[in-house]
Amino acid sequence: MTPFVLNLLADLQRLDVDTVIDVRAPAEFATDHLPGAINLPVLDDAQRAEVGTIYTQISPFKARKIGGALVAQNTAAHLQGPLADKDGGWQPLVYCWRGGQRSGAFATILEQVGWRVNLLQGGYQSYRRAVVKTLYDTLLPHRIMLIDGGTGTAKTALLHHLAGQDVQVLDLEEIAGHRGSLFGTSAVAQPAQKMFESRIAARLGALDPDKITFVEAESSKIGERIIPPSLWRLMTNAPRIHVAAPLEARCAFLCRAYGDLTQDISALGNVLDRLRPYHSGDQISVWHHQAQSGDWQGLAAGLITEHYDPRYAKTAARKGGALNSINLTDLDDGTLAKAAKALAARFR
Repeated sequence: MTPFVLNLLADLQRLDVDTVIDVRAPAEFATDHLPGAINLPVLDDAQRAEVGTIYTQISPFKARKIGGALVAQNTAAHLQGPLADKDGGWQPLVYCWRGGQRSGAFATILEQVGWRVNLLQGGYQSYRRAVVKTLYDTLLPHRIMLIDGGTGTAKTALLHHLAGQDVQVLDLEEIAGHRGSLFGTSAVAQPAQKMFESRIAARLGALDPDKITFVEAESSKIGERIIPPSLWRLMTNAPRIHVAAPLEARCAFLCRAYGDLTQDISALGNVLDRLRPYHSGDQISVWHHQAQSGDWQGLAAGLITEHYDPRYAKTAARKGGALNSINLTDLDDGTLAKAAKALAARFR
């Protein structure tokens, strides 16, 4: 087995392997894993819990004996399944939690088959340390430009159009699986915080730090996920481009962008009820009535003028002036595409 030492995330760029294999249990893998890794667990979640209980409550020897048998059985299933078509030149990188027994046992069997196996020293924990070093302890070198503006000004859509202009973008809402507001919950669960950070680190690593990267202005949390300190520090000091549009255009855009919410009035009502600490009962009742009657334009206008814009004004006052302001007459795709093209030409 060839040891692979990971100190910096950039070390992953020099990996000369065909497949990265995470042999931890599925629950561990779901929480976070190396970019591009596949999960071939040598112990599933129930087996891992069983072996751990035996280790602490009965005997370490018995736990290792039972665990060894399970690892052998599961490895055999992987050899006959996902790895059945791998030829003799295939080279994997294998890791577990600490780079110890689970990955060592799996790698030994693969090596006996005849494959050249790389083993990640320190396991997943060494990777996690590298992520933390990058996103918590390092001054990031990237040049960030924020796309700022009130709710409904199509900032995310503009970011997507910028990506179509072949400029660098970092879409934090897409990475977080959340649209960044009280109404932004996705049907798909957000990734764990560690996975969120891994995805950010991977995206940053693929960017050219000497070129401008456009990022939507966010609060420090996107849903339940916290933007890691190094990136947040970069964002709070970054220049901003403010996007403005008429209220009618913003309402129309919100009705299109959040059309899924109109399909579940009960769920929408629950979200509106979460605004009760900030508004009178009469105002909440008005919004509920608009939702029940399908007055989506009126509901959007009320939420913008009574809830979102006043809060945005307070935060904008603390930020100071924007580098540039874009005033759009509407927020249709054609208009956003033209705005993106102009921004790309100016800041490429």
